[in-house]
Amino acid sequence: QVQLVESGGGSVQAGGSLRLSCLFSGGIFSINAMGWYRQAPGKQRELVADIRSGGSTNYADSVKGRFTISRDNAKNTVYLQMNSLKPEDTAVYYCSSGYYSGKYYSPRYWGQGTQVTVSS
Repeated sequence: QVQLVESGGGSVQAGGSLRLSCLFSGGIFSINAMGWYRQAPGKQRELVADIRSGGSTNYADSVKGRFTISRDNAKNTVYLQMNSLKPEDTAVYYCSSGYYSGKYYSPRYWGQGTQVTVSS
């Protein structure tokens, strides 16, 4: 069965950076689209960024220019580099694997989540 394990979360000051990693196992990583979601207290879960098997990417408007999603197929790993962090980025971040229905990313499997806290 597919398993996704996140790492790299933690607490940082506003303006700082973190890199999240997600290790995929139990399937063929290279044919899967991957996505990062986040959920802040009292808010809906939000798709932050996604990446196709071929490497094309999409970002939520709130993170464009600050976050970068990438993948390393040799390591079965997807990354989320987060720069210029803001307090409003505070959330639990979830890794997912999935597919596209046209332009829209849809998750199949989820990681357990990792907390990111940005202090002012």
